[in-house]
Amino acid sequence: MVTPSDRARADMAPDWRVGVMLLMSLLCGCNLAPRYRKPALPDIPATFRETGPWTPARPADAMQRGAWWTVMGNDDLNRLEDGIEHGSPQLAAAVARYDQARALVRRARAEFFPQIDATASAQRERALFPATGNYYEYRDYASGGTVSWEPDIWGRIRNLVRAARANAQAGAADLAAVRLSLEGELGDDYFQLRGLDARINLLRQTMAAYEAALDLTTKRFVGGAANELDVGRARTQLTTTQSRLEQQVADRALIEHAIAVLIGAQPSTFSIPSATDLPPVPVIPVTAPSTLLERRPDVAVAERHMAAANARIGVARAAFFPNITLGANAGSETTTSALASAGTGIWALGPALATLAIFDGGRRFANLAVTHAEYAQAAADYRQAALNAFREVEDQLALLNHLANAAARQDEAVSAATRTDHLATVQYREGAVDYLQVVIAQTAELQAREDLITVNTRRLVSGIDLVRAMGGGWLNR
Repeated sequence: MVTPSDRARADMAPDWRVGVMLLMSLLCGCNLAPRYRKPALPDIPATFRETGPWTPARPADAMQRGAWWTVMGNDDLNRLEDGIEHGSPQLAAAVARYDQARALVRRARAEFFPQIDATASAQRERALFPATGNYYEYRDYASGGTVSWEPDIWGRIRNLVRAARANAQAGAADLAAVRLSLEGELGDDYFQLRGLDARINLLRQTMAAYEAALDLTTKRFVGGAANELDVGRARTQLTTTQSRLEQQVADRALIEHAIAVLIGAQPSTFSIPSATDLPPVPVIPVTAPSTLLERRPDVAVAERHMAAANARIGVARAAFFPNITLGANAGSETTTSALASAGTGIWALGPALATLAIFDGGRRFANLAVTHAEYAQAAADYRQAALNAFREVEDQLALLNHLANAAARQDEAVSAATRTDHLATVQYREGAVDYLQVVIAQTAELQAREDLITVNTRRLVSGIDLVRAMGGGWLNR
């Protein structure tokens, strides 16, 4: 049997539940930040336009990850790249910046929890009684503690944490971008150095040929078959080549020093053994354009900065609402002296409504406008970073494929120049031409060979830059 009191309790139950739900929703708060959406990038192609025989388009999983430089197939480069992770001061600084960002996230999260403070004091005091003129001394001992907590009603703390977390994620991507930049710079320097090795080897071989030519010309001059002008031309060819050799050796030393600093080695004790020829140019597989934005750490940095700016809009909006702080404090105070001796307990509990600014000269509106402008700037920076990513990939694809064609034509030019030099030398020995024709042919052959080295060096550097433009292997770090 249901009594009237039972009915009353049943009628009150929904009201009680509703009250709890309202209190919980108040404590859980709301989020004043706009719903975050990454800006869409129109017209992402299915394939890159500049792909070709040396840069075939393949599925994304065919792309080298992790130690991405191994696609170049060079053991010396592999050993040098491994030194960056453990020795580079620039990478160590980037790691420290990332650690700072992670610590800032922990600091922001701390605002979710109550703050507990403890206090204690001990004082010696003197009281004067004017009626008697006597002084009384006593000691005052006090101790206590306070607890305060700010419910995140308007989402201010949550948005601060979201912004800090997004900045930390941007820090992780920035660390990957620094690592990728250092690895790519090392790859560029290494192949530039190998290009200089090839030039140095060519110039030394050329010097040997020019010394033989000078010896031949000198003998012909002594025998009366040549004049002193021919000897001067031969000597000029030789000494000019010697000067160019010394310049190439100096340039090699500078690049070697730069590589030493990149891997954190002492330039005075660091050296890379010379090589005689350039390494072969590998075929670089190309990832799909749709996955490029996921692979590029600089694009990830821009996107995370945009997410942080979006969260800061919510922080700025929360400033228009009052903050409610729940607080409690408790303690005791004791005085001991001839005057008094007592112990007293004190406590307080209750909410405190923060003062809400009615007029601040438009400061909060200005702060809100700043956050909206920061978000618009971050969104534009993201779109710019994405467009730069596509441009850099297309640039390197164009270089690799067109430089491959240029190398083939330059190789033909070397063959023709070598043949011309040989014919000019034979005709000079037979007295059919003067030595000027030999000088012209020798200069053309040396220039053609140097141009071939330059083209192939650019192809190797472009291979490194292409993999770097596609994001390397930072997702596997």
